[in-house]
Amino acid sequence: MHEMRSRAAGALYGLAIGDALGMPTQSLPRAAVVARYGPLVSEFCAGPAGHPLAAGRPAGSVTDDTEQAVLLARLVVAGDGEVDAGDLARDLFAWEQSMRARGSLDLLGPSTRQALAALAAGAGPAEAGRFGLTNGAAMRVAPVGIATASRDPGLLEDRVVAASRLTHNTGVALAGAAAVAMAVSAGIDGDPLPVAIARAVAAAASAAGRGHWAAGADVAARITWATGLAAGLGQDQLIGTVNRLVGTSLATQESVPAAFAIAAACPGDPWLACRIAASLGGDCDTIAAMTGAICGARHGAGAFPDAARHTVAEVNGLDLAPLADELLAIRAGGHD
Repeated sequence: MHEMRSRAAGALYGLAIGDALGMPTQSLPRAAVVARYGPLVSEFCAGPAGHPLAAGRPAGSVTDDTEQAVLLARLVVAGDGEVDAGDLARDLFAWEQSMRARGSLDLLGPSTRQALAALAAGAGPAEAGRFGLTNGAAMRVAPVGIATASRDPGLLEDRVVAASRLTHNTGVALAGAAAVAMAVSAGIDGDPLPVAIARAVAAAASAAGRGHWAAGADVAARITWATGLAAGLGQDQLIGTVNRLVGTSLATQESVPAAFAIAAACPGDPWLACRIAASLGGDCDTIAAMTGAICGARHGAGAFPDAARHTVAEVNGLDLAPLADELLAIRAGGHD
């Protein structure tokens, strides 16, 4: 049980650490990242002046990725594993209002904003997210993986759909979210990373049949392709290949396979994996957050430097280990 607690905490800490490393480099081209930080981000850095989203943010600050994952985690705990769409809509709207009050420009993503507007206009929960193709569901879904055992993939898929469909009710987005949730869940159960990735691919293939159809590359197939593409590459080759071929945009079918590719290429070093992901540019805070959650679930919180865990906790007022324990308690209760 001690190992599972460490892995559950590792998933949340990994998500926050990856997110915070990618905070100042998000939305920048790779060339700008290299010019400012070198080939590889080495530490938490403050948001640079003039940055479109992160200007002035203290080093170690997380973004919407972690804040929405924590928001979702609390709903998962409150609902004993289930997420009510109305509660999610209320909390996401309140979160954005709080971000505006703090002067942040890092607000709701395009799919979530569109879905909440549709809901306010009278659309039902199943219809509000019918155009959601971006990675917002995948970026915040790790708590569902912590709270649900991988031995019950049907329950995991149902919970992913329930937590995601309000804003991302398309086969593409649900496939990406299911892949991340399964990789986290399998890692907590002790599966080696290649096994966890294979199970994530299967989860993505299954979840692709849920929600509304939307044109887009198959997420499961792209995870398999991207992880194979990354095998054996050095650091610079890996970053270049992910940027040129896999993609680092908000699109689920780019960012989710990118996260899996980097995780697969750094199977024994979650801290390095997060730093590589944060060095990509593009939507690299989200890619690094997903990478950190996947790797942290496999290796545990102790795989990240103590200083890194302390920094994200202190700077952001996060208390992640107790939240991970609450999610694990739901997992232990089971719904077999």
